[in-house]
Amino acid sequence: MKNKIKAIFGAALSTALLLSACSSPASNTNSSEGKLNIVATTTMLADLSKAIGGERVTVNGLMGPGIDPHLYQASAGDVSLIQKADAVVYNGLHLEGKMGEIFEHLTGQSPAVICIENGLEKSSLLTAEEDSSAYDPHIWFDVSLWKAAAKTMAEGLSQADPDGKADYERNLDTYLKELEEADQYIRGRAAELPEEQRVLITAHDAFQYFGRTYGFEVHGLQGISTDAEAGTADVSSLADFIAERRIKAIFVESSVPPKTIEALQAAVKARSFDVSIGGELFSDSLGDEKSGADTYILTVKANIDTIVDALKEGGDR
Repeated sequence: MKNKIKAIFGAALSTALLLSACSSPASNTNSSEGKLNIVATTTMLADLSKAIGGERVTVNGLMGPGIDPHLYQASAGDVSLIQKADAVVYNGLHLEGKMGEIFEHLTGQSPAVICIENGLEKSSLLTAEEDSSAYDPHIWFDVSLWKAAAKTMAEGLSQADPDGKADYERNLDTYLKELEEADQYIRGRAAELPEEQRVLITAHDAFQYFGRTYGFEVHGLQGISTDAEAGTADVSSLADFIAERRIKAIFVESSVPPKTIEALQAAVKARSFDVSIGGELFSDSLGDEKSGADTYILTVKANIDTIVDALKEGGDR
């Protein structure tokens, strides 16, 4: 089975990744420390794996802070990590692109595959404006959907490691309470802004779940995926909107180059209105340790603080 992983990833990488044959799946189950070895695609899922897995797991994330999952290309190192894993966790909803298709082929085989998409009610998902048949993958911006993700994680880990089921369920209960507190924090801070000031403009369209849940009108300069750059017409149209509505601030994102938002700011200035760059939001990645936003909960709190502080009356201009 490990050789099948190798072959699938080799095709996706368009190169012959000729690695030595691995041992049987059973020999890889649990690391030398006696822990379940998990590989997670994004920083959000690596953090979720740690929160639910606790002391029973070791976690390797494929994508580090600031990495854009829409554009991520799998490497030979990723193949090696996945071959050694007991469980692989991915978001689904096409967030990981071709890599997600690879994981679909492994479902029901070894390593165990935990797809967060499978635990979500389709009625709770938003569709992409440019393709009504595709869903918006940025589910972590609605804390209620992240609660569902946590439950899916606990179920998946319990299946991969039945002896740890009680531990995973206990960790889940603790984490759900922490998520509820984070949700209330976001709602409290959002309430500081009058409804007419709750307009969020960012580099790409990652915050629609946030907008739906917490009462913000959201506009992204690029679409849901960052694989297509914003055109001149996109910049011009959004600049008109900002100038007409006199929006106080627009925001760059940690996983998207700032040049497009800087171009938007210049276009607004050309319309005789100054809009500030209100700060950096964490969109498709958590922050690093230096940022103070290196967990999911710290990230969503940091984002709402940045948004409200920049948009509220008396904020920095």
